Amino acid sequence: MFSEFENKQKLANMLVNYSCDVKKGEKVLIEATDIPTDFVQNLIEEIWKVGAYPFVWNRSAILQKALIKNANKEYAELNKKYDLPIMQDMDAVIILKACNNKFELRDIDSETKKIYDLYYTEPVEMKERVNNTKWVLLAFPTPAFAQSANMSTQEFVKFYYDVCTLNYAKMSKAMDKLVEYMEKTDKVKIVGPETYLEFSIKGQKAIKCDGKMNVPDGEVYTSPLRTSINGKIKYNIPSLYNGKKFENVSFEIQNGKIVSAFAGSQTEELNRILNTDEGARYFGEFAIGVNPYITEPMLDILFDEKICGSFHLTPGSCYDDASNGNSSAIHWDLVMCQTECCGGGKIFFDDRLIRENGKFVVSELLDLNPENLI
Repeated sequence: MFSEFENKQKLANMLVNYSCDVKKGEKVLIEATDIPTDFVQNLIEEIWKVGAYPFVWNRSAILQKALIKNANKEYAELNKKYDLPIMQDMDAVIILKACNNKFELRDIDSETKKIYDLYYTEPVEMKERVNNTKWVLLAFPTPAFAQSANMSTQEFVKFYYDVCTLNYAKMSKAMDKLVEYMEKTDKVKIVGPETYLEFSIKGQKAIKCDGKMNVPDGEVYTSPLRTSINGKIKYNIPSLYNGKKFENVSFEIQNGKIVSAFAGSQTEELNRILNTDEGARYFGEFAIGVNPYITEPMLDILFDEKICGSFHLTPGSCYDDASNGNSSAIHWDLVMCQTECCGGGKIFFDDRLIRENGKFVVSELLDLNPENLI
């Protein structure tokens, strides 16, 4: 059993040498928000070891909020002017976020956040970082994080390092069959409580997420053909967006577009987000979660979208490596879990049942069930 000090070193080594595969002479940006300096130092040392060059944006969530709270288009574009050239010059980016209060951004006006997303987040993060660098995103453990997971801090830290340092090479090999299966599929049908969806992924690339871009990781994603989705869905995993909590989000979808959206008392705010731009009411990602250690929601999307037995269908921008042409300032991973304790459900590929109640049922994919990954 590793000490916390050893776990931090192991995690830093994995982020640099496995997730970002940093090479000699490359430039690596560390975006650290409220991260303990010892872990940032671990990363810097690992980057130096391979002969690469570390750079750090050391940020505070509270200060970021103060900067964004009164932002306008001019301010967002000034930030883009200064930060975009730096991002364009990086070979790899390691994003670290330690959340002391998941609701810190709650009182930022939604229109202000929308402007900042359109004129800063989309060009700098969604387009440049996501599409033109090797990158990985990590949520760092805090007492607040443990609380949202309904665990003690000590219990959560152990869980966290088990999840984040699992055998990604083994998972990666098992994912290859699901990638192959998805890339030969045309029609997807999803059935569950208050959910019936049909759409096409014909000709789309499928991408395995095996610790290279997110830590923790454990999903295979693609994108639906932009106008192919029809039906309804009611997500059963709570989600945070801009510091606001959304529960029981439900959509009615016609020809790929969300034509009605509900979230109880947050319905008005939900629709404001979906009205950010034209692409926000279409979907940019469909993904299947397979991380065997993550079985319960934690109100943190980096974990929740990887829940074993879940899938997410994401309003907003697609990724370039699995593109369906949808562009948006938002990319909101909303999750539905289909395990028995969450109400169950089925996923069909070309009318063949491939997963039922969160467990794969076809022989080619059995290695992705949790008992075969731990």
